[in-house]
Amino acid sequence: MTKTIQTSRFGSLEIEEDKIITMTTPFLGFAAERYFILLPHGPGSVFWWLQAVDNPDLAFVVIQPAIINPNYHPAIPSPLHTELHAHNEGDLEVLVILTIPKGQPEAMTANLLGPVILNPTQKLAKQILLDPSLYSPCWPIILE
Repeated sequence: MTKTIQTSRFGSLEIEEDKIITMTTPFLGFAAERYFILLPHGPGSVFWWLQAVDNPDLAFVVIQPAIINPNYHPAIPSPLHTELHAHNEGDLEVLVILTIPKGQPEAMTANLLGPVILNPTQKLAKQILLDPSLYSPCWPIILE
């Protein structure tokens, strides 16, 4: 079954309803948005868009953290496995949200403090908060 959604970045999209990701807890600051779709940025790109289904203007640029920081392996709390219906660690994927200042892509940062944990099979996700003494919400991607 398909559903048409409106987005400010991609226009009108026809999406498969079984591709919709449900946030078990909404993102901080976006309590009304629980449903998202993961869209590739473009062919061959490492970037993805986590587009809100019910809010055309809300989308986060995300990336797999291993691409930008191979040493980033946050501990995923055990209760989250149950919440996301994961049977083992391999069922879960980690994404981090990027902030790209307008006109300054070289100043792009990744939020390593609040990764999004996704069970792609169950289409369930949750943003978690890690220890701020270990992880930065503004980790620079491009170092000079």
